Amino acid sequence: MKNGITGVVLAGGRGQRMGGVDKGLQDLDGRPLVQWVLTRLSPQVDSVLINANQNLARYAELGCTVLPDSIPDFAGPLAGLHAALSRATTPLLLTVPCDSPFLPGDLAQRLRDALEAQGAELAVARTGDQVHRAFCLTRRGILPKLEAFLASGERKVGLWHASLKLAEVAFDDEADAFSNINTLEDLATARSSR
Repeated sequence: MKNGITGVVLAGGRGQRMGGVDKGLQDLDGRPLVQWVLTRLSPQVDSVLINANQNLARYAELGCTVLPDSIPDFAGPLAGLHAALSRATTPLLLTVPCDSPFLPGDLAQRLRDALEAQGAELAVARTGDQVHRAFCLTRRGILPKLEAFLASGERKVGLWHASLKLAEVAFDDEADAFSNINTLEDLATARSSR
């Protein structure tokens, strides 16, 4: 085990803000967004899982294990986290969204340093006043707490984070790394700026 971290790319959404298309598979300079994310994430972790609920075969072509949600009806990023925590064997799990192709190359290390220094259950990235909840490092042992939270019908990531011992990690020096591509207009802007 290199660093005891499993990475998971969250690609399980419906892509509603992008017109219902699968965001992770949208092309940016000849490569799908998810491939950009994998290029940045893979060197930081022992292995990578992809949480997806559609186009599973296309995601599997990227060489990663693909996990659909076990909770029905596109329950959101916490359902993806649940699927990954249920499958991971490392002590830590790092989540990143499929629509942030320029994530920091030192994301895992900085989140881990804070997690350990503060004895936290979960460490999350922040730039300025904005918390980037999909960029988080969590301990695998929180799975029972997450299962109880989801079983209660809750789905809000912020509410889930508030229930844990949380470390927020400032990435103000890399704020642009958290830019995400949510709409077709965002995608067009990213293409034209490259």
